[in-house]
Amino acid sequence: MVISANPCTAFCSALILGALLFLPPANAQINSATNVESPQAKEANPDGGLHVAMAPYLWFAGVHGTAGALGHDTAVNASFGDVFKYFNIGAMGAVDVRYNRVIMPLDFMWMKLSDDKALALNDVGFQSVKAKMTETMLAPKIGYRVADGKRTKVDALFGIRYWHVSTDLAPQPQVGNGFSQSANWVDAVAGGRIQVALSAKAFIAMVGDAGGGSARSDYQAAGILGYKISRKCVLLGGYRYLSVNYRPNGKAQFVYDVNMPGLMFGVTINVK
Repeated sequence: MVISANPCTAFCSALILGALLFLPPANAQINSATNVESPQAKEANPDGGLHVAMAPYLWFAGVHGTAGALGHDTAVNASFGDVFKYFNIGAMGAVDVRYNRVIMPLDFMWMKLSDDKALALNDVGFQSVKAKMTETMLAPKIGYRVADGKRTKVDALFGIRYWHVSTDLAPQPQVGNGFSQSANWVDAVAGGRIQVALSAKAFIAMVGDAGGGSARSDYQAAGILGYKISRKCVLLGGYRYLSVNYRPNGKAQFVYDVNMPGLMFGVTINVK
């Protein structure tokens, strides 16, 4: 199983989940007489006001769990090592908008996952199942920076995670055209992110959220190590774990109950 981003954007990314945390807000000083921010305040607080950062990212995720279409369930287990066996594609990116302490991050991900040797769970006579899953995820959030120290910054976030997932199952030996089904749903999620400076240029960040709604559970966690190479650019490497359990009721139900762990790499570009 493989998830791969365009080579041109692969190295430009994953940061938004953590490197964007590198952008500290400022408490601007206002001239009480003119109600205008003074030049001295801008120099003292260069990170106040509006900030925008963009980042595509590359996530080498495995997939483990259960996928089902039209009542036919399979157990999928494609590890991180399978990334080098198959070639699937993905496009991933994020945008982080911040005004002083108010934060509005947006995470987008489209990717194809596969397992050529999935096991049939409720069908008899199949040796294995070729499972292909196409996944689109969009997660807009809003939050507030509750702590803004020189070394430690803490953000509280809440929002939604929208999913569109399609599953194609081809039992082996081949029977007809197989089984295909798709589903759309939205979950509410809440969480936060913490950034701790290790030096003037290096930092470690922890990101996580959890929730549900249409899905029975929907959560993620990530640990990220970042290095600032310039005011505009930060390199990042880390590990992300995303889990979702979508099991609606019904005879011809669509099932997507998977865990997706894997390494991430990218670059955040501070636009403003």
